[in-house]
Amino acid sequence: MNTAFSTLIRTASHEQHMEAETSTFMSDLLGGRLGVEAYGRYTEQLWFVYEALEADAERLASDPVAGPFIRPELLRRGALERDLTHLRGADWRATLTALPATEAYAARVAECAREWPGGYVAHHYTRYLGDLSGGQIIRGKAEQTWGFARKGDGVRFYVFEDIGNPAAFKRGYRELLDGVRADELERQRIVAECRRAFALNTAVFHALGEEFPLTA
Repeated sequence: MNTAFSTLIRTASHEQHMEAETSTFMSDLLGGRLGVEAYGRYTEQLWFVYEALEADAERLASDPVAGPFIRPELLRRGALERDLTHLRGADWRATLTALPATEAYAARVAECAREWPGGYVAHHYTRYLGDLSGGQIIRGKAEQTWGFARKGDGVRFYVFEDIGNPAAFKRGYRELLDGVRADELERQRIVAECRRAFALNTAVFHALGEEFPLTA
């Protein structure tokens, strides 16, 4: 009954987290079985999600629930845009398209940002802590597979230059979760939204897997 909220949210979403991590597309991407075009397409989809996540960040900074989580050192949109310039060229916006699954994901993030700070925290947690953790595996594999410079253009999305000690930062983030201003019912809703966030992310992976199937 006294389980820390950060522990509760992690364990309650473990199954969905594993499903996302072990999707066919991500397994093929990390296994070096897909080309850089697939990596670029995935990076494009991330842009739409982070556009939704960060568009209202300044306004949410003063919110009593979401505000403590708004940290400038986490913001990823600028790094994504630099990566997309490297991957797609200076006119990358002209060809940028979202998959329907990405549109649904970004729309839900934007809805929470506008209407439900607790739900926004759920999406914030699943994205940024994932970037600081498993995202580092993706960076290493991308550098190895497609020859990007270490922590350079193409993988800057995964490089948190202003976070010197990621482990300490994540501990502090979990302490913020433990102290989130929400009653028990609201915390249950946040956990449910965390599960939904992973499901929406997995749907994007499935759609990318259909776009980039491995040929026999």
